[in-house]
Amino acid sequence: MSKMIKSEELDKLFDDGEENVLQYFDLDNVRRPGLEQQKVSISLPSWMIDSLDEEAKRIGVTRQAIIKTWLDEKLVDKQMASSV
Repeated sequence: MSKMIKSEELDKLFDDGEENVLQYFDLDNVRRPGLEQQKVSISLPSWMIDSLDEEAKRIGVTRQAIIKTWLDEKLVDKQMASSV
């Protein structure tokens, strides 16, 4: 259970670095807006899955991790290109 504290007090404790401020947060209900997970189902040809698995194994991550990493890279590149 988290302790109650005013935001000004929390700011001061954090800025002073004198105390672990995490005790003032309800970490069981913490959310990261925009980063909530959603499931997506996608059908891919076998050769593509095999290639994903090979690359994932080569770098020591899961298939899901390699897909998420590559999608993130592509979306960031697209975002950077459109902001120029």
